[in-house]
Amino acid sequence: MTQDAPTTAPGGDGTLKRSIGRKVLLLFVVGDILGAGIYSLTGKVAGEVGGAIWLPFLLAFVLAALTATAYAELVAKYPLAAGAALYANRAFRRPFVTFMVAFTVMMSGITSASAAARAFGGDYLAEFVSVPTLLAAYVFLVVVTLVNLVGISESVKVNVILTVIEATGLLVIIAIGAWSLATGDGDPGRALELDPATGWVGVLGGTSLAFYALLGFEDSVNLAEECHEPRRDFPRALFGGLAVAAAVYLAVAFTSTMLVETDVLEGSTGPLLEVVRVAGLPFPPTLFALIALLAVSNTALINMIMASRLVYGMAEEGIVPRLLGRVHQRRQTPWVAIAFTVAIAFTLVSTGDLSGLADTTVLLLLLVFACVNVSVLVLRRQPPDEQGSARDGRRTFRAPTWAPVLGAVASLVLASPLTGRAGAEYLRAGVLLAIGVGLYGVNRVLVRRQGTGGDDVSSRRRPAAT
Repeated sequence: MTQDAPTTAPGGDGTLKRSIGRKVLLLFVVGDILGAGIYSLTGKVAGEVGGAIWLPFLLAFVLAALTATAYAELVAKYPLAAGAALYANRAFRRPFVTFMVAFTVMMSGITSASAAARAFGGDYLAEFVSVPTLLAAYVFLVVVTLVNLVGISESVKVNVILTVIEATGLLVIIAIGAWSLATGDGDPGRALELDPATGWVGVLGGTSLAFYALLGFEDSVNLAEECHEPRRDFPRALFGGLAVAAAVYLAVAFTSTMLVETDVLEGSTGPLLEVVRVAGLPFPPTLFALIALLAVSNTALINMIMASRLVYGMAEEGIVPRLLGRVHQRRQTPWVAIAFTVAIAFTLVSTGDLSGLADTTVLLLLLVFACVNVSVLVLRRQPPDEQGSARDGRRTFRAPTWAPVLGAVASLVLASPLTGRAGAEYLRAGVLLAIGVGLYGVNRVLVRRQGTGGDDVSSRRRPAAT
């Protein structure tokens, strides 16, 4: 059976049901990208670069597209749900490397949710009630955790509703921009202004922050195993989704800088709310603030679901202590993994502000992206029968060699101090990765005592090519 053939029903050979078509996958990619980043970080990007907010978003899109070529090629070879950890495992055959890639992805989800919690407690919430940001962030994380604990079916339904709402909010901003251009409002020339004090260092720093708003496209690889035709559909959905999200973000960024002074945007944790307040096209600021809060909530929910399930999966594979894999008897949700991830999130929201936590998320994922880009080049050197390639003669997507090379270099450059990233972000990321090293070491000791194997994140999955 080729990998693109329909899989058996649950309970057959253990494979997932192939039920996702290209259009649904495209919507998933777009919905996964849209979220808290654009709602909360537009002003922070303005603080880095000046009025030309669109430039960092454009550069971030180009860099994301480079790494997307590597993901598209790897999905064609391995249309399975393990994502970056699977690719690292196939490329390097080192259990520790595989584990650290999976753990880094998981930690990036927690830092992203923590950034969203900080954003929730900012200016959007202030439209309704005035409370300390940290207290609001804690309460927010509690609510997200409760939704996560209720069950995956309920969580996914909430996610779909919130995705529609957050997309609506961005369309409102674009409509405001179109109306403003038609009526001559605003100052379009501000979109060409770069901050002379920061120059291209500011552009790099702004690009690193803007990259946070484009994250999420990599999560779609985890749906490859459930797509009808992953080799054919995934590259088109991935690049199409990135293009749609980039077009929306560029329009929102241009509208923001055209209508609102740069210093006002920079000082706000609800920058798009500032756009609504000055718009010639009337829209209730309170309603928009509610939309933004729901958008921020969606980002946190997606990331906490992903992080807790990754911890649960690693516990099931025996590569972290199995205690983390315990499931609630009635709700059938991984309650210990959820508690573990939210405890880290509670700690993180106390260690940094919105931009610091967002930058930490980007830093962690840039390391993963560099690994994925290198992996695709390493795996090309393997014999065809070890690559998971199609055996039915159909052509699959192959990235031009320069794309993953540039993707790896760009990821490392953006992860370097050249972006002006503060030392606190490196310290925070280092501590999180050290937790992973500690968990790996503890589990190795437990495995030796129990005389059992299992420290390879994907060793017990079926072969990629069947």
